[in-house]
Amino acid sequence: MGNSSEDYGNYSYEDYIEYGGWEDLKVEHTQRETIHIISVAVYIISFVLGVIGNGTVIWVTAFKCKKTVNSVWLLNLALADFVFVLFLPFYIDYILREFHWGFGVAMCKLNSFVSVMNMYGSVLFLTMLSIDRYVSIVHLNWSQRYRTVERAWVICGCIWVLAAAMSCPALIFRDAVHIHDKVVCFNNFHPQDEHTAAMRHIIIVVIRTTVAFLLPFTAICVTGILLTMKVNQSRSVVRVSSFSRTVTALILAFFVCWAPFHTFSLMELSIHSSLHLHNILKTGFPLVTSLGFFNSCINPLLYMLLSKKVRHILKRACLDITKRSLREISQPISATEIASVQVLHQDTGPEESLASLAL
Repeated sequence: MGNSSEDYGNYSYEDYIEYGGWEDLKVEHTQRETIHIISVAVYIISFVLGVIGNGTVIWVTAFKCKKTVNSVWLLNLALADFVFVLFLPFYIDYILREFHWGFGVAMCKLNSFVSVMNMYGSVLFLTMLSIDRYVSIVHLNWSQRYRTVERAWVICGCIWVLAAAMSCPALIFRDAVHIHDKVVCFNNFHPQDEHTAAMRHIIIVVIRTTVAFLLPFTAICVTGILLTMKVNQSRSVVRVSSFSRTVTALILAFFVCWAPFHTFSLMELSIHSSLHLHNILKTGFPLVTSLGFFNSCINPLLYMLLSKKVRHILKRACLDITKRSLREISQPISATEIASVQVLHQDTGPEESLASLAL
């Protein structure tokens, strides 16, 4: 690969994790291996915590909680994050195989489509939950009349449709091609026309940054600030403290996880006219990508820790499991076991049979 900006017309640093452009960019070996190890570690942690955490939230909201508007938001948020983390093993395998994609073109498209769709879904459900909390508290009379579980499901359906529509470019542009001795999965915007590739890349990044970060983050911040101001006017000191922690935790988690990724995405657009940020991008993009993915495993942890009802259900479930286990262990010898001992006693004698029972 040459050193001119034209050679980068079809390249995207954010696809580091998806098609391994680093081999062509000749990153120093030690640095590459270190960042690969860090990325794999983050993805493994995200996968384990995300499956357990989101699976627990799905179980609680779907089977243990009363069906409410809040449980609908949480269930759909957990579903989006759960499906998202289920596809992380493909990324992990891609890194461990030194960026060789072995799952075919169709899976290359589907993997990217599902990942992007659930990224949009996770962000939009989180935004909807924040807006709904504000409306249900500040506009109590209106919410009591129009805030229903059925309408919540309709809104969730619209969010899924929007997320799928915003993810269609992955089905259109994703491609798996042979480069040297490897198969890479990447955004093939245009193999010949650099200008067309650059324009498609810019449009996709701008739309994604706006829909998946700027608008949601603005909505979360505005509703969070207004809600905090409203709660501060109440007389309940405990309620103020609880709401302040909740709003602060959600905003910080969202901002810390996704702001670096979208910042680097915007910085990457300069690659079409200048390679000045080349070293920064090739080093930082894999790290900020893994940080963005990490948000899908900490979302359920935040909601479980901040929701007294969820904590109570989990506590009762754990206590019930523990009690059942202890009850089984402390049960007296069953009739079947006594009969077996009697047979053993007849065959081996009393001393040996008692020794066997003790063991």
